[in-house]
Amino acid sequence: MAVMRDIGLRNITYITESVADEESSLGQSEFTYKEDAEAPMVFQCGRCKLPVGDSLSWVGSEDDQNQILLKRVTDNVVVGSEPCVSRTHTELGCLIVNLSCLGCSTPLGRVYTSTPRNLDYKRSLFCLSVENVDCYVLGSSSQKIMKDGQDEPVTLEYRVNVDTQIAKIKAIAVSMAQRLFEIEAKLQNSETK
Repeated sequence: MAVMRDIGLRNITYITESVADEESSLGQSEFTYKEDAEAPMVFQCGRCKLPVGDSLSWVGSEDDQNQILLKRVTDNVVVGSEPCVSRTHTELGCLIVNLSCLGCSTPLGRVYTSTPRNLDYKRSLFCLSVENVDCYVLGSSSQKIMKDGQDEPVTLEYRVNVDTQIAKIKAIAVSMAQRLFEIEAKLQNSETK
């Protein structure tokens, strides 16, 4: 049974629960999204840093499998063409398609195309491997904020110094261009003789 819960205005979080009933012998399993409600995240290839998805398509994560589950990914994710059978103990019999990075061909995760009932919540989702994906939080504290010129006001004295330095650089550039022109002219004259 899928339960939808609204987390703020920007994101819908899906919580999937498997509940035992008379027709199936499924045990209880729960899968939730623990959100940092502050800012959206961009998921990048851990090797070449191409963006592969974002938290707006977040479905959840699985700590025991080291996976994040997304509804959508960018065009930088290559979906394999041949499905294969998973041979891990927890996913025995699942048909999976491998995902890789368009830029560097690093394996990023998988898509489950066929699953047993206890893994139905993963079907058709992009399951990215946490060890191959980096996360960048938009607006993170490592960014520097420029305050509208309040750090160092531009004074007349500062402006005069900058103008003087620019004039010196222009004079050097013109002198170098003149010398280069003279050298090229001498080389052309020596080649024609």
